[in-house]
Amino acid sequence: MNVTDASQTDSRQSPGAIPPPSYRTMVWHHFRKNRLAVAGLWATVALVAVALLAPLLANDRPLVARLDGRWSLPLLAPAAAEANRDWHDLRRPGGFPWQTGFGRGGDFALWPPVPFSPTEYDLLQSLSPPTRIHWFGTDDRGRDVLSRMIHGARISLSVGFVAVGLALMIGICSGALAGYFGGWVDQVISRVIEIILTIPTFFLIIAIIAFLPPSIYNIMAVIGLTGWTGVARFVRAEFLKLKQVDFVMASRALGASHGRIIFLHMLPNAMAPVLVSAVFGIAGAILTESSLSFLGFGVPPPTPSWGDILSQSRDYIEFAWWLTSFPGLAIFLSITAYNLVGEGLRDAMDPKLFQ
Repeated sequence: MNVTDASQTDSRQSPGAIPPPSYRTMVWHHFRKNRLAVAGLWATVALVAVALLAPLLANDRPLVARLDGRWSLPLLAPAAAEANRDWHDLRRPGGFPWQTGFGRGGDFALWPPVPFSPTEYDLLQSLSPPTRIHWFGTDDRGRDVLSRMIHGARISLSVGFVAVGLALMIGICSGALAGYFGGWVDQVISRVIEIILTIPTFFLIIAIIAFLPPSIYNIMAVIGLTGWTGVARFVRAEFLKLKQVDFVMASRALGASHGRIIFLHMLPNAMAPVLVSAVFGIAGAILTESSLSFLGFGVPPPTPSWGDILSQSRDYIEFAWWLTSFPGLAIFLSITAYNLVGEGLRDAMDPKLFQ
């Protein structure tokens, strides 16, 4: 080894040398530069938090209660004797979480921020505009719109994540097989993809759901089974490029199995466009579910959803503006947030930025 090689080796092994940043670090560094993408990320995190904490944010049962000198958690762990209790005598709606309701005999109750259930009827308050009690107003049956929107976020996100997860599984497997093996396997999978792409996806979903019983699980399955083609095309294209790369050819020469080469060596290097497609897919699934609910093919009542609230507003759009504005704004903001995150990831994962 000559002096030059020795000096290079010493410099590489120097304890003060700064290691190069990882690919994940570089992607996050470029993603943070996009302020709109970061804002969209925070919006999606907030939306997920609202969906997960929906029972704690909007419910007609208190979080903590003191009845006859005994403390209980009616919402988190309802006792058998309290499950069907009417809590209206302790409820003081319109307040914040720290504003509690008191009853006779020192009874006490700490309520959620929105002390109404999404299915609670009050015909005397039907089509009430936004007030201090009902912040987003009520619908034609007196149900609190804000409570229904909070619980409806769980439906929209559940459909989005589950449907996209199913589409990812089908798309990744089919695209990997088509790109890795090629030949007749690629021909068959490619023709199936082309046939599905020639059919309008939304009308195909409506046609399938029309023959199925109304259920959120059927909606998830149908959206997932019809939305995998884009993922499959991305994965196939990446595999066609990767299977001629040196490390893949070396793995074949060493006798690695097809499954090991596909899932351990090639798939991790082909996931960048898939992640971007998945984020856009969640936004598309939310919009599809809202459209189906608006047309009456969505989640069966009384389960709340944003599209169902919009559907109810058609007969009262001239004077009940809150039934259209708030759920429409929620759909717009959620889809926009996911699209901003997807565009930010797409730009941050661009290899030209790392050159």
